[in-house]
Amino acid sequence: MTPIQNETRKWTAEEFARLVLEAKPKVAVFDCDGTLWGGDSGYGFLAWSLEQGLVSRNSSDWIDTQYRAYRAGQMSEETICGQMVQIYAGLREIELRQAAARYVEQFVRGRIFAEMQSLVEAMRKAGTELWAVSSTNRWVIAEGVRDFGIAEEKILAAEARVVNGVIADEIVDVPTGPAKAAALKRRGLLAPDAIFGNSLHDLAMLEMARHPYPVNPSPALLAEAGKRGWGYFLPLAAEGGESTVDGELPPARGR
Repeated sequence: MTPIQNETRKWTAEEFARLVLEAKPKVAVFDCDGTLWGGDSGYGFLAWSLEQGLVSRNSSDWIDTQYRAYRAGQMSEETICGQMVQIYAGLREIELRQAAARYVEQFVRGRIFAEMQSLVEAMRKAGTELWAVSSTNRWVIAEGVRDFGIAEEKILAAEARVVNGVIADEIVDVPTGPAKAAALKRRGLLAPDAIFGNSLHDLAMLEMARHPYPVNPSPALLAEAGKRGWGYFLPLAAEGGESTVDGELPPARGR
């Protein structure tokens, strides 16, 4: 007998917003790339910043080699995302913040999912405590979630230590996969009311939530959602295929 497959229900925008808001979440956690906006701002910013000459040619060649190794399956997501932060060691943090602001204005703000922005605004007005968790560097995430009203102290992202205003090569954190759940637990968020994510790297934290909400899910996350009886939401702008492939960073949008 053929096993019965769980059908994953696709929520309409109206159903999705109603489900979230009627649950009255006190705390909500959002992945960013692919969940709040389309594309991968982590790799996109890296490629753009190299083109802008923010790092040396030697550093550029090094990260290119590392990224190729990652794509070949020879390096973990956590390692490459950490190295994509370490490459800026020696630069003043203010330079990276300014560069991130320019990048987000050019390549991220126009890719924000309108339904997610409206939902987050409604949650914020209702008093929900908002958090962002991402393996993309903290400079880009801080700029990207500014439009969502998420405070910088509520951001958990790939981060290097800053000493006297200069970026060091010491990694503070790289929240990806199970490390996203671990980062939330370290901040005392053991079972957030609502968590939103789009890829398999978000599964561990989605499983922590009282109410998990897959948004723009990758094929792998969609399959896991089906096993768990979760529904999912696909923003209108993502209908053409904005999902991030699990375990792989897509080409930079700004190149």
